[in-house]
This record gives sequence, C-alpha cells and structure tokens, in this order.
Amino acid sequence: MDKLISDLDLGIIGLYFVLILGIGFWVARRTKSGDDLFLGGRTLTWGVIGLSLFASNISSTTIIGLTGAAYSSGIVQSVYEWISGLPLIIAALIFVPLYLNSRITTIPEFLAKRFDRRSQVFFSVVTIFTSIIVETAGGLYAGAIVLKTFFPDIVIWQTTIVLALVAGLYTAMGGLKAVVYTDTLQAIILIVGSSILTYIMFSKLNFSISDMIAAAPEGHFSIIRPIDDETLPWPGLFLGVPLLGFWYWSTNQYIVQRVLGAKNVRHARWGVILGGFLKLIPLFIMVIPGAMAISIYTDIEKSDMVYPTMVLEALPVGLIGLVLAGLISAIMSSVDSTLNSSSTLIVIDFIKPRKPDITQKKIAYYGRVSTLVLMVIAALWAPMIENFGGLWSYLQQMYTIFVPPIVVLFLVGIFYKRGNGHGAYQTLIWGTALGILLFALGQIGLWPIHFTINAGIVVLVSAILFVFFSNRAAAPSEEVIRNYTYQPGLIDQDNQGLAWYQNYKLWAFILFLAIVAIFFLLI
Repeated sequence: MDKLISDLDLGIIGLYFVLILGIGFWVARRTKSGDDLFLGGRTLTWGVIGLSLFASNISSTTIIGLTGAAYSSGIVQSVYEWISGLPLIIAALIFVPLYLNSRITTIPEFLAKRFDRRSQVFFSVVTIFTSIIVETAGGLYAGAIVLKTFFPDIVIWQTTIVLALVAGLYTAMGGLKAVVYTDTLQAIILIVGSSILTYIMFSKLNFSISDMIAAAPEGHFSIIRPIDDETLPWPGLFLGVPLLGFWYWSTNQYIVQRVLGAKNVRHARWGVILGGFLKLIPLFIMVIPGAMAISIYTDIEKSDMVYPTMVLEALPVGLIGLVLAGLISAIMSSVDSTLNSSSTLIVIDFIKPRKPDITQKKIAYYGRVSTLVLMVIAALWAPMIENFGGLWSYLQQMYTIFVPPIVVLFLVGIFYKRGNGHGAYQTLIWGTALGILLFALGQIGLWPIHFTINAGIVVLVSAILFVFFSNRAAAPSEEVIRNYTYQPGLIDQDNQGLAWYQNYKLWAFILFLAIVAIFFLLI
C-alpha cells in the first residue's frame, strides 16, 4: 500500500469541504427561530429525509467495520444494515403519525406527554451523554484513525479538532436543515464512490459470483451462526438485532429528528421508507466488496486495513479522492447529526421548561451556543479514547443496558393503554439495573451470553415490570390514551386519495419482501 494520494485527489477532497461549508452557511442565513434550527422549520421533504437518514447512520467505522468483518468473518454483520427496514416500516405505520400529531421537538418530550417528566429527563440525560461521549467523540476519533491510514503524517488530535470544527460550525449556524442538506450531498457521494469501488472489485473477479463464493471460507456468506458465535449467534439475530434496531430507528433523537422536521405525515413516511430501501445498499457496496477482497488481497493481516487497501490498490487517480470524500462524508454526517440532536435535547428538555416564556430567537441562540460547547467537549474527549483500549468496545455494548427499557416504554407503552408514569419510571430504573447486572457479570465471565441475547432477555423482563408497576398506580387520563397511544386510524392517516404509487403501504410491503428475500438468500 505504497501508493500516494495525488494532488487531484486532494483537490477533490478540498472541493468537498468547500461545498459542505458553503451549503451550511447558505442555510444559516435562513435560520432564524428555534424551529428552524432544530426542525428545519418543519419543511423537510421526503427525499432529503431519506437520504439524511442513510447518511447520518453510515459512519467511517461502519464502512471500515463492514468491509473488514466481511473479509475476516463473513457477511453476518451486514444484518444490522438491511434489517433496519423492519423498524423503519413500524415507524412509518405507527410512530410517524404519533410523533407528528404530538408536535414534539424531541423524542423524550413524547415520554413526558405519554408518561411524565421523570421518564423524559432520564431518557434525555442518557441520550445526551451517549451521543457526545460515545457517538460524537467516538466518531471523531475513529474517523481520524481511518484517515491516518491514508495520510500517515496527520496528527490524531489535530484531525479530530478540524473535523469537529467543520461539522460544528455549519451545524451551529444552519441547524437541522444544514445537516440534512449536507447529508443529502454526502449520501450521494458515499453511494456513488462505494458503487464504483464495488464495480472495480467485481471486475477483478470477472464478474463471477461463483468465483467469489468459491474463494471464500465455508459459511462466509451465511448469516446463521452457532449459538456460541462471538460475532452474532443465531438467537441474537432474532432477539437482539430487531429490538436494538427499533430503538435506533424509532426512538433515537439523532435519527428521528429529521422525521420530526417533515412538512407533513406523508413526506415523513415516504422519507422513512426511502431510508429503509437505502439501508439495503450497504450489503452490496460495502459488505460484498469486503467479501470479494479475500480472494483478491490474500495477505491482509488486519481487518481494518481491508478498505484502505481496496481504495489505494484498486482505484485510479481521481476516483481515490471521490471515495475518500465519501469516507469523510460518513464521518461528518454522523458528527453533525449527534451535535444537532444533543443541542436540541439540552434546549428543549432542560432550558425551555425552566424558561417557559423564552422567545424563538433566544431558543435559536441557546441552540447555537450549546452546539458549539458540545463540539468542544467532543473534540477534547476524542483523542483520550486512545488511552482506553478495549474499554471502548465495551462502551458500545453498554447500549444494551439502557436500550431495553426504552424499547418497552415505546413499543409496549403505546399499545398497553393502562401503562402510566409510575410503571414507566420503575421500568427505567429496574430494567436499567438488570442490564447493568448482566453486563457486569458478562465482563467477569459469570454470564457468558452474547449482548444481543441479553437485550432480548432484558426487554422481556422490562415488559413484565412495566405491566406490573403500571397496575399499582392510577390509569392515565382519557386524553393521554387518545393522543399518545395506538389508535386504528393512525396507519391510514393522510394516506387517502393518493395515486397508487404514492401509497406508502405499497412501498412498505415491497421493502418487507426485499428484506425477506435477502434473509432467505443469506441463510
């Protein structure tokens, strides 16, 4: 891998940064109020919503990790990508109209309306902490490490600061609309660049699927793994992955925020379904190229070097710059989304309740200040991650501590209408405690069960706790039940009188069939 980055490639990367900053500051001129900053003025259309959902989810670690895992252990981890369509279908059917009818700005706000303030604060604090300390800082650090494989002379801490500054500035000034517009460009660059790389890799195998499969180890192209598999045992495939996916795609502020900014329910639903279709793509342009690489580059020792090797060895001058711009896009789109969502949570969930008469202009001011402060915190913390070694991978698994009770509050809470604030809060406390216990026992070897299976276990226990504690307190009011729980009319809300091709249920069904087809193709 001694091929140098050409001046043309560097010029393409530089042009990308200019475009991103230009879009951000152009949008900033039109960003006046809190609604503008946090929800894009509630004017987002389905195309930018879908592309932004895709871009904000794909990080540099996703690209490097998927290709590396496909090279070393097979395609099983691709499940996290294409199965995302299932929770997105559920979101389109039920949660999109629930959220938009509620006129909320943050997802924890919905918990306050459905249950009480305690659940809102709990969820918001956890989300802010993990978004900045794990997601934003982790994304900056991982991105800097990845870029160092292409540019060995760069300094990690300096790179994290530059990435944080660029993403933080256009996010603070332009808010969500700047995020989704830049994400749209980033998604297109990412898809085009990765598709070109896939085509070139496949051409090296004479476009032969049989040659690709024959060159791979047995089971490399199967997603069904033994129960003791360290990557993804088969029970975790059915228990943990869908539940973790539901939390991520239906309740995670930094993902759902662009849905909350939709101009109406129709555009929100179309955008969500588009996002589901786009999430099928990484299997073909990120995972399969990594699987191809095993028969082309047979001497790669570290899985993290698979993607850099493919880029530098397979691509000609010019295309390297395009693909690297896509890689940087993945870093930026994750960072800008977490910064914007975290500042939204701080202002709407904590500052606004203490200052109920605050003006929209002042809300926008606090939003910009909090974004810049969070940017500084993430940039300063990111280089420290290097000192934690293996602890960082444990932090990623810690999502299974707080995710299960949150899943229950949303997925069970909207159907079990007897559920109330007391049941919700007790579920958060005891469900989280159980998650901590199983996590700790797992680290010392007393509970050797994969974290995806643990997620399913804790969700089941949390659901029982939710029902038990809810029945020990008064039922919620009729107004709460009517406005914040499932009602039969939600699925068809704003879906009448449309042409057949505009019916989101048709596309949701096609998406579901595509997911089922991929599942049976890969078992």
